[in-house]
Amino acid sequence: MAKKSVIQREKKRNKLEQKYRLIRRSSKKQISQALSLSEKWEIHGKLQSLPRNSAPIRLHRRCFLTGRPRANYRDFGLSGHILRQMVCECLLPGATRSSW
Repeated sequence: MAKKSVIQREKKRNKLEQKYRLIRRSSKKQISQALSLSEKWEIHGKLQSLPRNSAPIRLHRRCFLTGRPRANYRDFGLSGHILRQMVCECLLPGATRSSW
């Protein structure tokens, strides 16, 4: 189980990212359409003034049950460890356990 403080920090980042999403997109669009270099720098300065944690690259997918940050499957939202456990207990229909 991940520390609760880390999970809360991740939730806070997610809220910030959603709050500033439109501002970031419009600023990046303005940068691509700007003709002069000084205009681009001005817009880039506004983009830099936004909170660092509002950048989408800082978000990290976590396991829905345990909060584990690694080995997550997007389709299920679970880590590989929990996914394998659920398959062994026949909780996921259609999934078969591989063994070799």
